[in-house]
Amino acid sequence: MKKQRDVLEWISKAEQDHQTAVTMARKRKKPVPDIVGFHSQQCAEKYLKALLVWKGIPFPKTQDLSSLIAFLPKELQNMLTGEEQELLTEYATVTRYPGGYEDITLSEARSAVRVARRIRKNIRALLPKKMLYSGQKKMQRRR
Repeated sequence: MKKQRDVLEWISKAEQDHQTAVTMARKRKKPVPDIVGFHSQQCAEKYLKALLVWKGIPFPKTQDLSSLIAFLPKELQNMLTGEEQELLTEYATVTRYPGGYEDITLSEARSAVRVARRIRKNIRALLPKKMLYSGQKKMQRRR
């Protein structure tokens, strides 16, 4: 039961990041690509952590997606390309501070949303539907 609750907490946080990234990417006036990229990475990271918790695989505190993916079974390690792992990780680390990088374009940020959306879909498909459904009901009651 605790494992399921922990997974649902990771998913809840991931969903908040997903919603923020999607909303910001769609803004007509003054979208903020850095924020879109950051929350896209956070969504992917938290879904990966939810999957690791579900599988009972311990992992370190890190935002490095390559590190997290390395803990997954071999057959699941191809969820993200190496380039996607690097870019998303950069959006959560390097771009959070001033200097030393090129600004993220809105096009790149929207691409990050598509990658996060794909990770979200793939990982949700690996988790029990009953658990996801009960988690959605609990999250709706909290609102």
